[in-house]
Amino acid sequence: MSIKITFPGNKKVDAHVNGYIIHTDQPKEGGGDATAPAPFEHFLASIGTCAGIYIKGFCDSRGLSTDGIEIEEKIEYDPIRQRIGKLMLEIQVPPEFPEKYRDALVHTANLCAVKKYIQDPFEIETYTTERTLEESTISN
Repeated sequence: MSIKITFPGNKKVDAHVNGYIIHTDQPKEGGGDATAPAPFEHFLASIGTCAGIYIKGFCDSRGLSTDGIEIEEKIEYDPIRQRIGKLMLEIQVPPEFPEKYRDALVHTANLCAVKKYIQDPFEIETYTTERTLEESTISN
């Protein structure tokens, strides 16, 4: 798999993934145009949406409706370390959601692949290469 990153202007950075474009930007106070979430916001959203797709699968497999289910992702900042100290996923269910499945929803959300990779990270290697003139012309 390969994801191509491009720079469409100002502080915008796009990721081209499987035929889709994920747009990012910076807030105005960071010099951006505030036209899209910042890259870190996409990262944080990927945790909640990953848990969400696991919950959706759980409910679908049991014939349970996801109507009225929401996940609120709460973030606590650690001022000493100057970074996120804790992230909580609050799964909000409607009153009619069966009590017997509520703990299972928590377990299911915790199976999220994004969460697993954060807890046991993979290696990230960064390096440069030189593009040929032909490659630059083709991709622009």
